[in-house]
Amino acid sequence: MIFGCIGAAYGTAKSGIGIAGVGTYRPDLIMKSLIPVVMSGIIAVYALVIAVLIAGDMGPPPQQNYSLFTGFMHLASGLSVGLAGLAAGYAIGIVGDMGVRCYMQQSRIFVGMVLILIFGEVLGLYGLIVGLILHSKS
Repeated sequence: MIFGCIGAAYGTAKSGIGIAGVGTYRPDLIMKSLIPVVMSGIIAVYALVIAVLIAGDMGPPPQQNYSLFTGFMHLASGLSVGLAGLAAGYAIGIVGDMGVRCYMQQSRIFVGMVLILIFGEVLGLYGLIVGLILHSKS
């Protein structure tokens, strides 16, 4: 969960800096420029989903039957979602910052920016899919 939230925070902060820069010159573009921030927040939701699933498998100590294999599978699923979320947040942050700044000068870049943001978000989704597969095998 930590890596996914770090990626989401980085993407939000980096995109927010670009939005703040655009908002001083073109306040009419702020609402369209919020797309990278929203997409960064979704990365944290992916990490929350796998964290809740892992925590749901754990029981109180007297009834706990938690093998080494299950522990490593939970570690692998958490790391796959977290590190993919970190990479996706980094990509969304950089593309969001520069895309919003370029959108201020040239409005035709908006479609390309959104397309690249979607591909960055898919990186986090791939990590979630791998994490869910690993979690189901534990």
